[in-house]
Amino acid sequence: MQSKIPILKLGEFLLVSIQVDVHDRTALQLQEDLSNEISRRHSRGVLIDISNLEVVDTFMGRVISDIAAMAKVLDAETVVVGMRPAVAMTLVELGLELPMVHTALNLERGMELLSAHLEKGDD
Repeated sequence: MQSKIPILKLGEFLLVSIQVDVHDRTALQLQEDLSNEISRRHSRGVLIDISNLEVVDTFMGRVISDIAAMAKVLDAETVVVGMRPAVAMTLVELGLELPMVHTALNLERGMELLSAHLEKGDD
């Protein structure tokens, strides 16, 4: 049994750092937990750090996309940070689009991106 993925509050944002490849059930639990935390804390942004993931399959890619869509409905933006080049190439090769997901090279740039969105009031 795999444990839950921790969700940390970082200022006005939520931070999820996925340290290992996750099972489908754990990914779905993360999706539900994040939606609840966004609503409960009135968070305006979510940072998902995937820098330790060597593989993002279509299921995990779809979960990330769904998290971003749900966050958007809850008035929060999602930024995926730390994507490895091999993961990016795989997502492109699979034809997986992440339409509501912003990306940044690292956590610092992701926070800057979210802050900029909040300042501009982007929708």
